[in-house]
Amino acid sequence: MVSTVIAVSCNAQHSFSKSNQESITLVAGLGVVGDAHAGEFVKHEYLVRRDPTQPNLRQIHLIQEELFASLADQGHDVAAGQLGENVTTKGVDLLALPTGTVLRIGADAVVELTGLRNPCLQIDKFQDGLMRLLRFRDSAGNIVRTAGVMGVVLAGGVVRPGDSIKVELPPEPVQPLIYIVDSHKPLRVPGTS
Repeated sequence: MVSTVIAVSCNAQHSFSKSNQESITLVAGLGVVGDAHAGEFVKHEYLVRRDPTQPNLRQIHLIQEELFASLADQGHDVAAGQLGENVTTKGVDLLALPTGTVLRIGADAVVELTGLRNPCLQIDKFQDGLMRLLRFRDSAGNIVRTAGVMGVVLAGGVVRPGDSIKVELPPEPVQPLIYIVDSHKPLRVPGTS
């Protein structure tokens, strides 16, 4: 199956959902032009309160469209951009990719995956009961997060619905994507050695 962009979304305000756009522009080291989460340093409001000088490892948020079908089967109608993602994908299992995976999107844009998105309580304000489907414990007691992945922009470019996505896995050994704040290890800023 070919991996593609289904929708692109952006919002200049720190609100929950993002509006679908005809295109978005990615800028290396910053994120999505005009989006509230773009910048060299962390923009997530909770993380800014902890340390506003942290590098922004959440410059872009991606969700696979296949999640929406799963949620619909459980009574939730969710469309592209409504969960706050910038890029909605199809044909790539984002959650199964390791940390450091590179996504080449369209002609020029390059994104490196940094971690999982941790769904917050705003999700239940959007649709009651949705949170339990996006963050839950598996049979072994591990927390499972299915609300997409976060990344940084390594190379800028314009991204549009219909653009192809090429996946490049990092060299072995690989590390699974984790929720970034849960990591007690020093994080390497993608794009640096």
